[in-house]
Amino acid sequence: MIEDYTVRHIPLQYGEERAQLKAFLAAQGLAFEGDVDAAFGVFDEKEALVGCGCGAGPLLKCFAVAEALRGQNALGPLVSALAQDRFGRGIFGLYVITRAKNVPLFTACGFYRVAETSDIAMLENRPDGPEAFAKSFWQAGDEEKTVGAIVMNGNPFTLGHRYLIEQAAKRCDTLHVFVVEEDRSQFPARDRLTLIQAGTADLKNVRVHLSGRYMISAATFPTYFLKENEDAARLQSQLDVTLFATRIAPALHISKRFAGQEPLDPVTRAYNEAMAVLLPRHGIEFLELPRLEIGDQPVSASLVRALLREKGLCSEVFDLVPEVTQRYLLEKCGGNHGNR
Repeated sequence: MIEDYTVRHIPLQYGEERAQLKAFLAAQGLAFEGDVDAAFGVFDEKEALVGCGCGAGPLLKCFAVAEALRGQNALGPLVSALAQDRFGRGIFGLYVITRAKNVPLFTACGFYRVAETSDIAMLENRPDGPEAFAKSFWQAGDEEKTVGAIVMNGNPFTLGHRYLIEQAAKRCDTLHVFVVEEDRSQFPARDRLTLIQAGTADLKNVRVHLSGRYMISAATFPTYFLKENEDAARLQSQLDVTLFATRIAPALHISKRFAGQEPLDPVTRAYNEAMAVLLPRHGIEFLELPRLEIGDQPVSASLVRALLREKGLCSEVFDLVPEVTQRYLLEKCGGNHGNR
């Protein structure tokens, strides 16, 4: 019985404890992920690790239970211990991304299904998280309008981003631009948000917001439970698009979603393909717009970042970004002007 076992914190700062956790996960065919900031384990009377669960900010992950404990609700004490740890750190909105078959295990622990595909599901510890997130962006009368959306990183904000937003804004009454919130990009989320807001301030039907957790990025999508032959990008994009189509879009009356054509990046191109298939199933039109080109080359943030690494603040960089980004780069990177 689970009562015969001990659930306690695993101090990851100690190499032996960390190695024990990694070895246990590996024995269950799972991987330890480096962004984990807390871990709890289930230990038997011999102090052998027989179950574990981890936290990375609000995301709970890296759950595993030895065969002998399965069916004994070992997950419940682990989730409870992690939740108390998160609450103690001031993190109250918790979520899990797991295989679809595990949904009943987490709903039994007080989590609610947010979105689900045939393979993967997202759950969180409140029933109306996406709707509460969207509420602050909704304005009276939106239900009578044609409302569109773009999700972008803007790392950094380029003339290509500006062009895409302009073209999309012409095709709807209100356009929501969601800026990917995770700070795993070269430029911080708040800076990217400020640049896009300032760079589109003249477009009166555009509203720019941070994306929150409900725009699932590849950077934060957990892959510890995936097999080697599984396509993480495909699974992540399907879950992200499904969540958007079933929870965010209805809350904001979004009927169109826009993206730029992607001739270079295969991951982004595959994401566009997922949107083209899944969004129309939920009554949302997907419009893939031509990219802005300068000198027969698509304008991209990746090109800007490459130029910054290779040449610094050179004329080629300034040719690709609007004035608001030029000022920002001069302030942040002004010590390396390159050939400007």
